Amino acid sequence: MAAAARLRWRLLLAVPRRWCCSPRRGAADGPPAGHVRAAFLRFFQDRHGHRRLPSAPVRPRGDPRLLFVNAGMNQFKPIFLGTVHPRSELVQHRRVVNSQKCVRAGGKHNDLEDVGRDTYHHTFFEMLGNWSFGDYFKEEACSMAWELLTEVYEIPRDRLYVTYFGGDSSLGLSADEECRDIWLRLGVPASHVLPFPLKDNFWEMGDTGPCGPCTEIHYDHVGGGRNAAVLVNQGNPDVVEIWNLVFMQYSREAEGNLLPLPQHHVDTGMGLERLVTVLQNKRSNYDTDLFTPILDAIHKGCRGPRYQGLVGDADVGRVNMAYRVVADHVRTLCVCITDGIYPGSSGAELVLRQILRRAVRFCSEVLHAPPGLLASLVPTVVEVLGDAYPELTKNTDQIMDIINENEAAFLSSLERGRRIIERTVQHMEPSTSFPAEVAWSLHGNLGFPLDLIDLMLEEKGISLDSAAFNELALEDAKRKARGPQAGQVEDTNTHLDVHSLAQLQSNNVPATDDSPKYSYTLGLHGQYEFSPCQATVLMLYRDQSLQKEVGAGQHCGVILDRTNFYAEQGGQDCDKGYMIQLGQQDILFPVESVRLCGGYVIHEVIAVETLRAGDQVQLFVDEARRLACMTNHTATHMLNFALRCILGEHTEQRGSHVTAERLRFDFDTKGPVTVEQLQQVEQVVQDVIKRNEVVHMAEVPLTRTRRVQGLRAVDEGYPDPVRIVSLGVPVESVLTCDSEAALQTSVELCCGTHLLRTGAVGDLSIINERQLVKGISRIIAVTGGQAKQAREVGQCLAMEVDSLSLRMKQRSTSIPEMQNLSKEVGQLTKVVTETAMPQWQRKELETILKVLQRTANTAVKKLEMKQAEEKAESLLAKHCSQPVIVDTVPADSLSILMKVVNQLCDKSPGTSVLLLSPQASGEVLCACQVSKNCLPVFSAADWAVAVCAQMEGKAGGSPIVAKGSGNAKGMQGALTTALKFAQSKL
Repeated sequence: MAAAARLRWRLLLAVPRRWCCSPRRGAADGPPAGHVRAAFLRFFQDRHGHRRLPSAPVRPRGDPRLLFVNAGMNQFKPIFLGTVHPRSELVQHRRVVNSQKCVRAGGKHNDLEDVGRDTYHHTFFEMLGNWSFGDYFKEEACSMAWELLTEVYEIPRDRLYVTYFGGDSSLGLSADEECRDIWLRLGVPASHVLPFPLKDNFWEMGDTGPCGPCTEIHYDHVGGGRNAAVLVNQGNPDVVEIWNLVFMQYSREAEGNLLPLPQHHVDTGMGLERLVTVLQNKRSNYDTDLFTPILDAIHKGCRGPRYQGLVGDADVGRVNMAYRVVADHVRTLCVCITDGIYPGSSGAELVLRQILRRAVRFCSEVLHAPPGLLASLVPTVVEVLGDAYPELTKNTDQIMDIINENEAAFLSSLERGRRIIERTVQHMEPSTSFPAEVAWSLHGNLGFPLDLIDLMLEEKGISLDSAAFNELALEDAKRKARGPQAGQVEDTNTHLDVHSLAQLQSNNVPATDDSPKYSYTLGLHGQYEFSPCQATVLMLYRDQSLQKEVGAGQHCGVILDRTNFYAEQGGQDCDKGYMIQLGQQDILFPVESVRLCGGYVIHEVIAVETLRAGDQVQLFVDEARRLACMTNHTATHMLNFALRCILGEHTEQRGSHVTAERLRFDFDTKGPVTVEQLQQVEQVVQDVIKRNEVVHMAEVPLTRTRRVQGLRAVDEGYPDPVRIVSLGVPVESVLTCDSEAALQTSVELCCGTHLLRTGAVGDLSIINERQLVKGISRIIAVTGGQAKQAREVGQCLAMEVDSLSLRMKQRSTSIPEMQNLSKEVGQLTKVVTETAMPQWQRKELETILKVLQRTANTAVKKLEMKQAEEKAESLLAKHCSQPVIVDTVPADSLSILMKVVNQLCDKSPGTSVLLLSPQASGEVLCACQVSKNCLPVFSAADWAVAVCAQMEGKAGGSPIVAKGSGNAKGMQGALTTALKFAQSKL
């Protein structure tokens, strides 16, 4: 029977050769990675009734605490937390299987610096996983895992060891003997079933939330009949964990105690890379066919020695480490860029930039590869991973372009950083440490790696002022901690915890009917009319507990049977407003925020009087705020459509946020958006506004939307049925088979509230557009009266720029006048940059002002040079080529005085010059230059210091040129000192 079962599975999986785990090594000894992945998915899908899901993108969906998706369970967190919407697709899941793209770099799970040092750490990896959501539990999970490993993959049983949770007396948790007994019944020898403590066999999602014991399956690479139990969980590379089965049965509360979950779940994860290493009889993940094609491509590109798999001291010159770093990092870059995470300056984008720069350094400094090697590896990565993740095949050119551009920018930054270090070292006093502020600037502004700074300074025999540097780093960390996201704690009155959600469901409290939020009409005169909504208080929520009554003066969450308030979701801000109790019209309960949690809409309310479950209330939304949000949300759809029209079909939304004040829209772009394109985008929106098209909205089954051509949807979970918003074309027409209507207008999946006709938008002005990172731009726009005001401001500023241009053309011959003009240009530039106005107009004015600033500065320099030349001629005639000239001369600035000194020395190369210039303020300016013939005995810096000291002032400079200032009272003595000092040196 067992042999027949294995034969059936081999035929089902279409594996072309026998899978075995013999001690022999060689590429032909195991199945290709693609077959291993497919076998896992088909086993759970066909044999055990799991629903197969595609991998979620590695950009986390709706979880700002994560930089990257780092585990297969991330996309299912709403299920574990009980917050999933009753109409969401997630609700339908009972048994699920997939292969999830994961990135562990930055944040809590950070493998970045370990990658390359050994043969098994990665920043990107694939997590094979199967899940049960309230369906099967320990018995079935263990049985399925054992069947797959030993019967389908045919891994020898004597090489497998399983661990289980051994209990924790401090938490009052006994050993998971149920799990132990399951393994024993499956035939695992008792000597291979091992208990371990909390840190090894108890899995937690975070500091709070769902958690539970886990059981791990470990593999002994050596085998040969030995008992390797003592090596399990000891960090020994011969005995490695390959699969972790987590049994979610508790919730850790904020106080640290554990409570049983209302529903049990199973969450398993098995790294594909490690599994393939086992099945292909390798000892290193990098020796499998997931990496060997990439390593071969690296060798071909750098033409250095081949990869040999060496580590540690045996890896002379770190060449093998470089191979591993580059192979791993280019996989991460391909996956992240495809999923919309581009190298940037903060968050996940900053981490990806660090990954790219680390790979570039190993390419150039260790492998001595020419620029462009990293990008040249992309087609190989796509070939290896493209079948499993077809989205990679659509973005090959874009990935290569982004990598090449960022590599070029980094190499340029490195060269610039080297020059800064060289210049700083030249000006340093002997036996001093390298300035911490310079190192910090190099690191923060140019992205210069700290270890490279240390290395370059070490080569010059100089050390960094580490104490001062660490202080700067600490200050920066504190500053970031004080940022807008720091210290924000989720409001415990609007975020239902998993136990309260379960209690509501077990008490049959119905989900909130929020359909009245869409109940508004156009009045006879075109005004929007929002009807109040009558509702019943079902439950109150305060301090993470459900309550029947809340006293006056307290904040609480109010759960109603129905509501017309919009809860924050889909990028649109929540409604605000108030509620009143029926019969008490004069008592208003302000509604400060509204959130959706597990299908329940929670209104954050200040209870000005006692509120009780069962109270009848009437709800009133802030109509002006709601209408402004509706206007901006409909305008966002119009903007999305306009960008697609002007920039091309490739333009994809990457995020949006709609408030009553403005709208924000992030999108893919292949390059900077031009002034002309911004104008064209605004014009497309204006045309839709002028047509005053009907905004059609309807709820339809999610499956019907998937065949709509041109449908715009972002990467997020949608409810079923889902709401479609179509401008100008009825929804039924859009859904018609083979209809191309969605290609000609805006058609999006959207749960937000919208205008009923586009004309009410009135106007739209893009007031800001900038690239967030290479390939992603952000637009800020305003509508209606704000857009009109922005245009008026833009016209006023354009007139000011025209006026300034006319004055500049008159070309005054007065230095002070030209300096004032230059100052005016700078001030107007600042106003143009900071004022809300059309972005296309801002760019035009900034271009003009840039030219004006350059013209003004050039004019000032020319006038100063002319004045300096005249003064120099006069002084030269007065002093008749003497070896030292010490004198006073009128000059409007230190810049002019320095130019006079330069002119004198140029006209009389053997002369050393020091000039003083008294100012109306009582200050005396000083500038000097020493002939090169007099060096090193005669120093300009020493000369200026001695002279300015006589005037109770300060000076500084180099041996050749120096400048300073002092007080007019000491000027005569300073002139005498200047002459005596010079004579003593000549």
